[in-house]
Amino acid sequence: MTEYDYIVIGAGSAGCVVANRLTEDSETTVLLLEAGNPDTKPEIQIPSKCLSLLGSEVDWAYFSEPEPYLSDRKMFCSRGKVLGGSSSINFMMYVRGNPHNYDHWQALGNPGWSYQDVLPYFKKSQHQQRGVSEYHGVDGELSVTDIISPAVVSQRFVDACVAMGYDYNSDFNGTQQSGAGFYQLTVKDGKRHSAAAAFLLPILKRPNLTITTGALVTRLLFEGIRAVGVEYLHQGMLHQVRVNQEVILSAGAFDSPKLLLLSGIGDAEHLQAMGISVVADLPGVGQNLQDHTLATVVQQTTQDVHPAISSNGIEAGLFLHSQGNLEAAPDLQFFFGPIIFAPPGYAHPDSGFTGAVSLTCLQNIGSVSLQSLDPKDPPMLRMNYLQSQSDVQKLVEGVKLIRQLFQTSAFDEFRGEEIAPGVNIQSDDAIAAYIRDACSTVWHPVGTCKMGTDRMAVVDPELRVHGVEGLRVVDASIMPTITTGNTNAPTIMIGEKAADLIKANGTRQTLFTKYNVQNLRV
Repeated sequence: MTEYDYIVIGAGSAGCVVANRLTEDSETTVLLLEAGNPDTKPEIQIPSKCLSLLGSEVDWAYFSEPEPYLSDRKMFCSRGKVLGGSSSINFMMYVRGNPHNYDHWQALGNPGWSYQDVLPYFKKSQHQQRGVSEYHGVDGELSVTDIISPAVVSQRFVDACVAMGYDYNSDFNGTQQSGAGFYQLTVKDGKRHSAAAAFLLPILKRPNLTITTGALVTRLLFEGIRAVGVEYLHQGMLHQVRVNQEVILSAGAFDSPKLLLLSGIGDAEHLQAMGISVVADLPGVGQNLQDHTLATVVQQTTQDVHPAISSNGIEAGLFLHSQGNLEAAPDLQFFFGPIIFAPPGYAHPDSGFTGAVSLTCLQNIGSVSLQSLDPKDPPMLRMNYLQSQSDVQKLVEGVKLIRQLFQTSAFDEFRGEEIAPGVNIQSDDAIAAYIRDACSTVWHPVGTCKMGTDRMAVVDPELRVHGVEGLRVVDASIMPTITTGNTNAPTIMIGEKAADLIKANGTRQTLFTKYNVQNLRV
């Protein structure tokens, strides 16, 4: 049976980073397994085509179970099924979150994850177009750039926010997060710069890195409580491969817990009910699912405002605290762009713009579980969006604020008819009903293999799975709480930090072995 030092499952935002960093040592062999195909679909590289990737062959295109608080709708849950994972199909916004997010992680019992601890890893990955600073690096692989040609109407959104009294913010990843400004994107030379483009493409010739696409991992292999390899399906055949050091699970917030459960790691009662032999009783596997919910206001325009081909279509934004929010981090994030992002059933005119409000800190918690024992079946997703009425009210206030912004003089020359919610939807109750019937998600699922030391934690602060050996989870599922903003940049950071943790453990093991061998010789 073929052996590698490390097997990385999932070539997404974190997996690509881990594979890159571990193979910097020419003596370390790594197998990177990705269920999707190579990132050759032309639309992946074109920022303005990102909407067309949703639900395509490079998307797992999962759906939740009927959501009880959203009129029993099944919510579309996009996840990248391609080299680069979701970084190859997302909207490319580079948002790190709020410093208090990471300080909170540490306060929950995760030493080494404070903002001061993780900031160097954000900087390490980054090639910041604006240059080096206290918050930004220029020596990293990931290109972070300003939007090349933002639409005039996007500048008007920022102008309207400032006119209404909100701060102008030139950098959501700098000294403060609150305020209005333009998002930066993971774009290089006008093209999407996914984790695959940044961290895999430059190292494809490393002889110690093997990448296999179209490889669906079906289970982890254990001897006792130690992970010794994986089984995967490739071109219709089952393969098994062994690992000398560690298995690194980077399949994302939906598929990492699914694979743990299929492999006997999870709530013992759930596993036994499914007929799965228990390797480790970890009731937190698949729990603590968190995501950001989105409500939109869509406006037709009186003139063409189509975004440039190098734009993702969502160009400007605003972070703010809702009324009564006493937390340090903003709990509302706004998106604006010259695109039509209307809910199903609403008109899609030729030209328009969309404002959207997202809750960055929700009270609802969902879960991931197994539908069946067939690894090819999607996981069962229960999101529980808008379980809390207070969350609904925050979105109502957000929709009302977007409408106020759109009625300022900044939009006079562009403003046409409101498409959604529509002029007939005015009362708080009517807006709330619209939100429950039409809200979407920003596709930021996290938390299902959370880091910590409590009974519901799945991994420890070094991302090692509790109760077993030789297995780590390295992706957005380890977040104990969701970050304030888009989750791609934090997931890349997690990959960077994990790679150092894995290397340090490998060094310790090597020294331990060498020490014992020397003692034996004596």
